[in-house]
Amino acid sequence: MTPAEPRRSTLAALLLALLAEAPMHPYRMQQMIKERGQDQLVNVAQRNSVYQALDRLVRDGLAQAGDTTREAGRPERTTYEITEAGRATLRRWVTGMLAAPAREFPEFPVALAFLPILEPAEVRRLLEQRVAAVREKVASIEAQAPPGLPRLFLVEDEYRVVLLRAEAQWLDALIADLAAGRLVWDEALIHDTFAQFG
Repeated sequence: MTPAEPRRSTLAALLLALLAEAPMHPYRMQQMIKERGQDQLVNVAQRNSVYQALDRLVRDGLAQAGDTTREAGRPERTTYEITEAGRATLRRWVTGMLAAPAREFPEFPVALAFLPILEPAEVRRLLEQRVAAVREKVASIEAQAPPGLPRLFLVEDEYRVVLLRAEAQWLDALIADLAAGRLVWDEALIHDTFAQFG
């Protein structure tokens, strides 16, 4: 019987990639994620998320504890390192992520599915707020890249910017349709649609 493949997650992959660079302690991993802007790629808002993901990597044999040090006035810090199984798993995960789209469940399409519970004017106002926020995010991503950083280290930001610009363009068109009255609904339309299409 072959052992089960460890459960893949974006945070686990990022932690393994950091450990592949050099052994480090969890607090340093969290700092590096934020310094590199990768907290826009993975959710590390909760401080213990890195620790929990790292514990799972250790249980799965993908990382292991190394040295423990204590600085004056600070708690003990354990340094972790990637294992050979961790390197092989990281490679499988990255090739899988690159080759095939994952089943992801973002919030925005869910909200779009329930537009009929709001009035068209309110939807328009909310989408105008969203498109402004999307454009701010694009500007923020573009401003954070240090001059001269090789493109290899910016491709994830390029991808995010392309998606955000496409979303902004689509939102502009949707807002224009709402403003011009090409996309409208009321109780009668909703009732008739449910009656016809169930």
